[in-house]
Amino acid sequence: MPLITRTMIKMAMVYALAGTALSALWLVEIAWPMHPVLRLVQPTALHLIVMGWLTQLIFGIALWMFPPWSKEQPRGPIRPTWLCFGLLNAGLLLRLIAEPLNRYAPAPLLAWLLVISAWLQVGAIILFVGLTWSRVRVKGSVR
Repeated sequence: MPLITRTMIKMAMVYALAGTALSALWLVEIAWPMHPVLRLVQPTALHLIVMGWLTQLIFGIALWMFPPWSKEQPRGPIRPTWLCFGLLNAGLLLRLIAEPLNRYAPAPLLAWLLVISAWLQVGAIILFVGLTWSRVRVKGSVR
């Protein structure tokens, strides 16, 4: 299993734990009020589970299991795959920080950080599609 796949799968597990923990804290906060920011984390927790866990797990497995890019580079160029990983995780971490704060005390800077977060994630998805599109082809064909 390539390093990029192992790294994406491990980060996906971290996001699964983080998203589940934030959701659990949100539920606890409903019964026993702790801090008002915890009421605002549910959209972020769901995003961590969907984009951080599910999407990143799919990306990692697809980069590993899809048909080879070429005989010389079976998984395709490595730098763009790491860039995809970096963009996705930078966007997720930025959202994890900015979204609850923006919901708690809205500010233009926090709103722009959310926009940047979204574009980082969109960039990761576009890059992933570019990396894998040509790997989905007729059985037996190799570049």
